[in-house]
Amino acid sequence: MASTNPDLKKYIDRHRRRHGERSAPQRLCRSLHRFIQHTFNIREGRAPYHVIRKRFVNSARLNGNHICILIIAMIIACIGLDTNSEIAIVGAMLICPIMGSVLAIAYGVATFDRALTRDAVAGLVIQMVFCLITSTLYFHLSPVASMTPSLADNSTATVWDLILALVGGFAGGLGNSRDQEPATLISGVAVATALMPPLCAAGYGIAAANLGVALSALYEFGVNVVFISLSAMVVLVLLRVPLKRDLNEDGVVTAEEDADVRAKSHKIRWRILLGTAIFAIPSLFITSNLVKAADDPTPDSYGAAETAEELAVVCPGFERYTVGLQAEANGGSATDKVEEELVARVVTSEELDAAQRTMAEELIRLDVEGLDRVEFTTE
Repeated sequence: MASTNPDLKKYIDRHRRRHGERSAPQRLCRSLHRFIQHTFNIREGRAPYHVIRKRFVNSARLNGNHICILIIAMIIACIGLDTNSEIAIVGAMLICPIMGSVLAIAYGVATFDRALTRDAVAGLVIQMVFCLITSTLYFHLSPVASMTPSLADNSTATVWDLILALVGGFAGGLGNSRDQEPATLISGVAVATALMPPLCAAGYGIAAANLGVALSALYEFGVNVVFISLSAMVVLVLLRVPLKRDLNEDGVVTAEEDADVRAKSHKIRWRILLGTAIFAIPSLFITSNLVKAADDPTPDSYGAAETAEELAVVCPGFERYTVGLQAEANGGSATDKVEEELVARVVTSEELDAAQRTMAEELIRLDVEGLDRVEFTTE
């Protein structure tokens, strides 16, 4: 009799599962799963696939109006960064059309449309060239061009920029695939992810012949582009946007082509994930250095933490930055008057040239009023 009990229990359990009878924990887990699935169902309210494709493709097409708006937005952004005008910077990002090409790249990769991906990348490169030429000319001709806190902020790619690009790309991909028009949402994404200011900073680096600033700003722009595209691509994959299966474009999709496209798209997506992970490594090191600089015990009454972040961009081998009052006696006797000077000290592992020291001192004096002198030390 005992030997039949396990068989009987299995039969009863199977009967309960078949008729939907579950234990209380199982019912709770199933209810929770259904709630999460319903609440975060991004496929609900999705626009038709042909509408999604039209939105992603049309936003990346270049014409004369597109280029003119791009140049105007770039000039506004340069003025904003040169004068620390946040209103001008935000206005430039709102009218900047670069986001269209970035989202088109995501759509091309997600659907394995190589022609669209190639055209979108080419369009993005063309826009980058126009932006760099415009910003370089502006900062070359501007009589007041100098390294400002806004330029420094947009020349440093950190983990927070990466996270903003990820969530911004997800919002952009989701907005472009909704039934509602995504104009407002895409504008918000453009402001949050800040594609244009890093190109302005790169133009300043070129105009000032500062290769470090130019490369650092271009890397920040690259981080934004790569992770916006990655996140938007994930959205399109989750929405099951159909792949382009007609590889030879003869109008006929064979079973071999269908299987080939599925295998190649799967392989490319994993390669993209690996490549973006590697691409993010420098931003991790930059963030680590900034965190160390922010943790410096220097009193922050002179904005030392913020200035240290800016100096980390323009000073090769930056180690630490301190600022404070330093007492000095005028003479050798104890009765001589003691005077205090406000001194800033920059410590680097590499010797700075005259141009780098001048730029660093300009940044420090922007944040510290009444500064008497700046000392540079190499360790």
